[in-house]
Amino acid sequence: MPDAPVIRCDDPASFPHSVLAERHPALIRRVQDATPYGPEQRRALDDLLAGTLHGTVEPPPGDDWWDTWNVRRHAGHSWFSLPFLVAESCFYRQLLHAVDYFTPGPWQGVDPFRPFKLAELDTPEAAAELTALAPLSQQPLPAQLKALLHGSLWGNRADLGFRLQTTEENPAATDSRLVSDDSESLLSLLTGRGTGPGGRTLCLVADNAGRELIPDLLLIDHLLTHGHFDRALLHLKPYPYFVSDATTDDTLDAVRHLVSAKTDAGDRLRSALRDGRLTLRTHPFSCAPSPYADMPSDLRADFASATLTLLKGDLNYRRLVGDRLRPPTTSFAEATSSFPGPVAALRTLKSDVVVGLTPETESALVASEGQRWRTSGTRALIQVRL
Repeated sequence: MPDAPVIRCDDPASFPHSVLAERHPALIRRVQDATPYGPEQRRALDDLLAGTLHGTVEPPPGDDWWDTWNVRRHAGHSWFSLPFLVAESCFYRQLLHAVDYFTPGPWQGVDPFRPFKLAELDTPEAAAELTALAPLSQQPLPAQLKALLHGSLWGNRADLGFRLQTTEENPAATDSRLVSDDSESLLSLLTGRGTGPGGRTLCLVADNAGRELIPDLLLIDHLLTHGHFDRALLHLKPYPYFVSDATTDDTLDAVRHLVSAKTDAGDRLRSALRDGRLTLRTHPFSCAPSPYADMPSDLRADFASATLTLLKGDLNYRRLVGDRLRPPTTSFAEATSSFPGPVAALRTLKSDVVVGLTPETESALVASEGQRWRTSGTRALIQVRL
């Protein structure tokens, strides 16, 4: 449905407007509190805060990103007049410039969000999730895979210990929160066996770092260990993006965390990285304010060669189906028709975009929650297109 309206930020009552007016300013303050940036960086962050709330988009000189992804045309416009995906992407690019992430000097390459990511790994909740791995390993393999799949889906909203309990006692406790559930089709795809000289390849496009990346890595470890895939490609952001999006540094932090916790999975993942069964990928398009329908040919070839591409999280979903207000009953297959090869989405709903619902499901959600179910993070989906 190419004529579906693009989601924008100009309606004061909308979720995108609240992200620009409330979430972004709060994030700037958190960044200032978390890292002792000098006066120059702090002034630049203050200017960004004022500019996003009351000014216009002002791209920094010499940054080719604005030309590569055709966003310099928004210069001089109010932030609230932009498409939502463009506004968010431009904000995070500007934030990195404000803290001199790209500028040669002492702050070059310093991730402004890393303190938040690392803090998530050093919590009692994170420790409890790893403690749950021991009893999980005693379960039948299908139950293990389903638990790991749901752990990856819900990230830090439902840890492995919780999922293990619901698998044994009350599966509906989490399944009832799924607005669309193709889990049986996905589990069937995930439990295939290698065929042909190249075997089976999984592409997993990561979402967040910290506690949310750990279940993704555990899922990859399970699939490699039990021979369901011969190799896995983990697609990451080439630099910090959208607060907690996972980078190579974040992935290595997560693997070290699993190793230091003396988990077998940590040792296996480290070995898989060394021998190439697990390969890390980054691509500039991963930080582009564009849908996957516009991906460049080399990235398209990477996904086309995979047995299955599994996209994690809300942002990847928005880019997969397009950040537009399509009717929720639009078919997932139709919305993802341009994506090369079989694709699946694991997503907790944190924005307005959604497709693939039945009319009955949409009506029931609206009747019970209004439109809040789209953005509250309390609902999720598993969708597959072969």
